[in-house]
Amino acid sequence: MLGLKMPTDPRWVNIVEKNIGDILTDHAWCEQKAASAAISIMTRFPEYPDLVDEMTALAREEMEHFALVHEKIKERGLSLGFEQKDPYVKDLRAFIKKGGGRRQQLVEALLMAGMIEARSCERFRVLSEEIDDADLRKFYRGLMASEARHYTLFLRFARKYGGDIDVDARWAEFLEYEGGLMEKYGKEAVMHG
Repeated sequence: MLGLKMPTDPRWVNIVEKNIGDILTDHAWCEQKAASAAISIMTRFPEYPDLVDEMTALAREEMEHFALVHEKIKERGLSLGFEQKDPYVKDLRAFIKKGGGRRQQLVEALLMAGMIEARSCERFRVLSEEIDDADLRKFYRGLMASEARHYTLFLRFARKYGGDIDVDARWAEFLEYEGGLMEKYGKEAVMHG
């Protein structure tokens, strides 16, 4: 369903299991950044009322996920660490086409957000199937469905408002690019990298 070109190496779970505090902190901040991305999209493109409505709801849901991850951190006697830069997102941002007008920029923003959600969904699936911690397996299984919904939401809006842009062709380019990126990631206890 996701169309990702390179699956996460299953050995990534071994890294995560040795660094649960790190992955939970990174995950929490990823949820906050996802909320910020939704807010950014609606403030940059307020002329689409249905998009504004959906991004408002999405920002709220992402912050609810932040709170859920923060609860997991506290349940384990850990504390939320500091936010770290996300090189994966920086690499994706470098792929965004510059210029091309508002419609092109909307499509680019939506596809980038969709790509991040697709990879998050895939990582949550891996954790829900492979991590030894039964509580986290269940936790990530529950969040996986949300990420899949978010990924399809972004693609749906890109197709709806893409006009004469071949959104499916551009999405295929994103998938190819991201597949190449993943060759250098999967070696740290972070959600995307």
